[in-house]
Amino acid sequence: MTTIRREVLTLPAAPLGPDNPLPPLRPLDEAHRIDERDRAGLPRDMARQVGYEPLRSLLPAPVRDGYGRVREPREFDALVIENDRLRATVLPALGGRVTSLFHKPTDRELLYVNPVLQPANFALNGAWFSGGIEWNIGATGHTTLSCSPVHAARVPAPDGGEMLRLWEWERLRDLPFQVDLWLPRDSDFLHVGVRVRNPHERPVPTYWWSNIAVPEDRRVLAPADEAWLFGYERRLRRVPVPTHDGADRTYPRNSAYAADWFYEVPDGRRRWIAALDEHGHGLVQTSTDVLRGRKLFVWGTGPGGRRWQEWLTEPGTGGYCEIQAGLARTQLEHVKLEAESEVSWLEAYGPLDADPEGEWHTVLRGAEDRLEAVLPRTGVDAAYEAWRPHADAEPGERLATGSGWGALEVLRAGWKLPGTPFEEATLGDEQRPWLHLLHAGSLPEPDPGAPPGGTLVARPWRDMLETTAATPVAEYHLGVAQWHEGDRAQAVRSWERGLKNAAARWPLLRCLAVADQEDGHHERAADRYAEAFDDLCARVRDGAEGSPCASGVSGGGEAGAREALPGSGGETSWTAATAALGGEAIGALLAVGRTADARAVWERLAPSVRARGRFRLAEAALLAAEGRRAEARAVFDEGFEVADLREGDEIIGRLWARLADEPLPARHDFRMRPDGD
Repeated sequence: MTTIRREVLTLPAAPLGPDNPLPPLRPLDEAHRIDERDRAGLPRDMARQVGYEPLRSLLPAPVRDGYGRVREPREFDALVIENDRLRATVLPALGGRVTSLFHKPTDRELLYVNPVLQPANFALNGAWFSGGIEWNIGATGHTTLSCSPVHAARVPAPDGGEMLRLWEWERLRDLPFQVDLWLPRDSDFLHVGVRVRNPHERPVPTYWWSNIAVPEDRRVLAPADEAWLFGYERRLRRVPVPTHDGADRTYPRNSAYAADWFYEVPDGRRRWIAALDEHGHGLVQTSTDVLRGRKLFVWGTGPGGRRWQEWLTEPGTGGYCEIQAGLARTQLEHVKLEAESEVSWLEAYGPLDADPEGEWHTVLRGAEDRLEAVLPRTGVDAAYEAWRPHADAEPGERLATGSGWGALEVLRAGWKLPGTPFEEATLGDEQRPWLHLLHAGSLPEPDPGAPPGGTLVARPWRDMLETTAATPVAEYHLGVAQWHEGDRAQAVRSWERGLKNAAARWPLLRCLAVADQEDGHHERAADRYAEAFDDLCARVRDGAEGSPCASGVSGGGEAGAREALPGSGGETSWTAATAALGGEAIGALLAVGRTADARAVWERLAPSVRARGRFRLAEAALLAAEGRRAEARAVFDEGFEVADLREGDEIIGRLWARLADEPLPARHDFRMRPDGD
């Protein structure tokens, strides 16, 4: 039977650093949005789900952009689930990621195991890392919990052994979920029971995709003759499987550019996907029918895809692709979860040996027959039915602790959620102001030694903010909640009211600056950004050692700082605030041609901030705007790395095109689509 034990996993890792303290007010810049020209040709249910409440904002989740690219050995608490056939390693502090699935009889690793932990800007809110099996809940994209802790505990398994339960509160949609992992006696398959609950009195859009990284020198099999192809040009097309445009696309290395292949698995067909090497060995994932979608993601063989692979891992370690399983046909869709209901299913992961070469339908029949022999479809359905009574079992020994957000919501609403206790003991500093609002009806004055914390934006919390005393801090948070709900005029009025008596003006000024930008008032936005940055710097000891605001003189030892400080993990919340606000202010000022003011902001940033890759890129843009093209080009020649470069972002290439006639250097080429698309 399954045993569960603790281990320590040591990896070269870049520290996550502090979260961005500025509320993410701008519309979500998500690459996975469909071109409207393609919507009319979609099946009716698919079109309805594509249009069903796509995520517009990251609130209340913070942006996680404080990481760097300096990796050092770091220890991570791991939970190992094992029987005599399989060994699965889980990292509860990093979203419950299954980082390894090792098959003992064949001495084979079934997943792509990343040898490093390098955060990159792929999650909805920033920090994400590649490799293993991840549990994506919330909205289109990688979950905001990618690099966040989840709760974990031992729970009795259906066969009398032990399960590892992972659970958390997903904040974008305000939904609790759980993932139960166990290994039945003598089984070659990791069993995973998943449940997502909607405790609200209204329907909620729901999203789930289990994402499995496997080596890319595989052939990917799924029971389909067609797929929905989606690339970074944002076009969705129905194409044949396996051959499209003269190449067999079930081999990941036959695609030149990054793309999603969402397989059209016929109704009634068993749900499965496999990745097999040239010898016919590999991994298969199958599930009960509720988890209907199957997908292949490829990076492509183009220079941009290769660069991303190097960026996320180590050069020379081999590329990977992703096979996935989700609630809908595609990841562009959200499924309605009715009020006070739940959705659940069972997944199984294990080895598969089958011939991957040959005519498509012959290969599929052979693989499906082999899967049926080692794990019958009826066996998966029976395992699901056996697990369901255990889904409500109360956890035993706690093995890891997640966030306190679930405990706060349970206290607010009085929900009973058997199997996933969100206990008051998990409440922490982030929840404390909101606990005070819940119990006392008011928000405490913010700590003058730190930037304001995050805002809760769900309607019940907004209602409380509207009835509490109209202090500057309450007006700030109320404005953020109103903005999230689309009441922009009300949000601006709240921020303007708060500004009248605020001691710290910069958080409110920054919110008003974003509102001005969204309304097209770019000059006024620039004024407010400049004023906000002045106010922020006035709140710290200007020029003092360790101050996040420098004295206004650039140079002098900056080269040494460039090597030592970025990604060191020692940044304070004030450093994070000045970096975030300074970066936005420089962009806003450059947008209206105020290069001198942008330069003034730049020179007040601390050397440790100016040395980061994101700000080296800003420096090059500033120099170019000042007409100092040779110096801007020199920044590229010296080299820099933008640690938080966004998936699909082409800002580096656009700036390079303004400075040089030659092709973009390979180290800066992150393009994920053909030129001209």
